[in-house]
Amino acid sequence: MRNMFYKAALAPLLLLVTLPAQAATWVLDPTTSKVVFKYSYSGTPYEGEFTNVEATFDIDPANPAACKFDVTIPIEGIKSSDPETQSYLLDVEMFDVDQFPTATFTADQCSLSASGAFTSSGMLTIRDQTHPVSFPFNLEMTTVDGKVGFRMTSEVTIQRLQFGVGQGYLANTSQIPNDVVVAVDVYAVQQ
Repeated sequence: MRNMFYKAALAPLLLLVTLPAQAATWVLDPTTSKVVFKYSYSGTPYEGEFTNVEATFDIDPANPAACKFDVTIPIEGIKSSDPETQSYLLDVEMFDVDQFPTATFTADQCSLSASGAFTSSGMLTIRDQTHPVSFPFNLEMTTVDGKVGFRMTSEVTIQRLQFGVGQGYLANTSQIPNDVVVAVDVYAVQQ
């Protein structure tokens, strides 16, 4: 029954492109992709963006549970509309970019929850702290600059203190809550 559900949910993807029976590798298109983080400070909402993100996705249409994600986020590429905030984010109390220049997410399995809706189970590493994360996402086939690709959208909440983001007085959650939302709207093309 589960196999029939997987195949029925993936049928629209397979109709749009003819993929080989084995896994296909997709590469994130940085010009059309966004990875945003949302947080609040003293009750006021703010957001920033991770730029220059690199990612590959191996997805087997015949076996979606065998997916593989490798994502690298260069911390130095953080963008904020406020230069002072951006400086704080890169400093030793927050991301400590000099000692921990990248964050990574790796996953080697996915589960299908509805047509076009998946959850990948993987490990997120920030500041040399690695913890399991379930990453729910929606996937739809599209074209990117005339090439067949897919669009992946997601929102996931992580606890910044679990990864050591917020040392000293910045560990106090009365000003900056522990929850940070990461919103993903990325496009990938087949390699």
